[in-house]
Amino acid sequence: MTRGRYRGLLLLLSCVLHSSAQSCPSVCLCISDTVSCSSSSLVKLPRSLPSFSVNLDLSHNYVTWLGPSSFNTLPRLESLWMAHNQLGSLGYGVFNNVSRLRYLDLSSNKLQVLEQHYFQGLWRLEELRLFNNKIAQVEPGTLSGLSSLKKVYFSFNQITHFPFFSIQDHSHPFLSMLDLSSNRLTRLPWEDVKAMPGLVQRGLYLHNNSLICDCSMYSLFWHWNLRGYDSIKDFADEHICNIHGDPRASIRFLRNNRFFLNCSVETTVMQPAAVFHTKVIVAEGDRVRLDCQTSLSGTDLSFTWFFPGRGFINQTSVNDTLISMFSNGTVEIHAATVNDSGLYLCTAVDIKQAVNATREVNVTVLLPAAESFNTGYTTLLGCIVTLVLILTYLFLSSCHCSRCKQPAGYNNTTLSSVFSSSKRGQSRMETLKHVTFLEPMLGEKGAEWENES
Repeated sequence: MTRGRYRGLLLLLSCVLHSSAQSCPSVCLCISDTVSCSSSSLVKLPRSLPSFSVNLDLSHNYVTWLGPSSFNTLPRLESLWMAHNQLGSLGYGVFNNVSRLRYLDLSSNKLQVLEQHYFQGLWRLEELRLFNNKIAQVEPGTLSGLSSLKKVYFSFNQITHFPFFSIQDHSHPFLSMLDLSSNRLTRLPWEDVKAMPGLVQRGLYLHNNSLICDCSMYSLFWHWNLRGYDSIKDFADEHICNIHGDPRASIRFLRNNRFFLNCSVETTVMQPAAVFHTKVIVAEGDRVRLDCQTSLSGTDLSFTWFFPGRGFINQTSVNDTLISMFSNGTVEIHAATVNDSGLYLCTAVDIKQAVNATREVNVTVLLPAAESFNTGYTTLLGCIVTLVLILTYLFLSSCHCSRCKQPAGYNNTTLSSVFSSSKRGQSRMETLKHVTFLEPMLGEKGAEWENES
């Protein structure tokens, strides 16, 4: 009986080991929670993928179809790489059983239309890569339900229209990257674009499209450029528009703005802006607040300050712990120094009205009064002491007897008079003192000392 149980246990163990060995397809590499079947010449998914898979790499194969049961056995899947395959479409409910998916790469395939059902159930998805396909149409509900989405890439496709209105604060609160560059967009619904969350607008990439040059287009890009958006700043030369829709007459509109001189935004900028002047005098070490009050008012104002020695700063670029900037344009220098003196310029821009105004603030930082007095007093006292020392030195080093005023060259008679006066009662110390003053003269020829008896 015992021997039979032992054989049964061995049989069960061998079955388990056999099943475990078969759980990783022979064309794949399974390491921990990662399964890689990349570059394996697959035309369809392997039949049995390990259920413990968290990361699955199926890139660089020839898979043409994903159906409802493709990933049913992978409930723990979080990252899926399907780049460089032959996918032309996705079936209904492809991702129903992988609601944990956070990263999905479908780039470099042959997708043509993104249908509403493609990504249903992926409410945890954070990054979606769809660049380098053949996508010409994105249905309005394609991104609906992707409430955790942070980055989505549509670049290098053939998109002519995009449902900007479907992206709102409540639907995509974390979206900070929407790449639509290198497509075939011509005219955009600018009101829908401006209605998108500010975080999305900051990360909206639209360069290398077929945009038609008009004032609405230029106005929006001009304001984005003024705000210093990286999507504009990093690709200034790639922002091209076609004059009257003719691809042969294209211009880099952020570099060459002469075509837009008649646009309201350009006219407003070229007109002399209202300038307000004020002066501020403070003591060193004081806290200084500089406001940007101009003729403009409202909630849609953006502010940019020019600081002497620091350059341009705004709310997104303040990285100095000694300076604070507030939403109303006011800046605060926590502890002013003499080096903070200079002319400060603040430019307020009304985004909707496309007008601007400038405020100039001339700041002078003075040393504290007590310190200024002490410094001057110390300097004056130092000059007086120096003068007294100089006069004392001149008085002590000059001769006051008539014989000292004679031309240089003392004879024995002079020396004898000195020593004779010493013999008449002066101490030896006084004698040596007088000899010290006469020592430079004793080196002349003929001058000799007499020995004291």
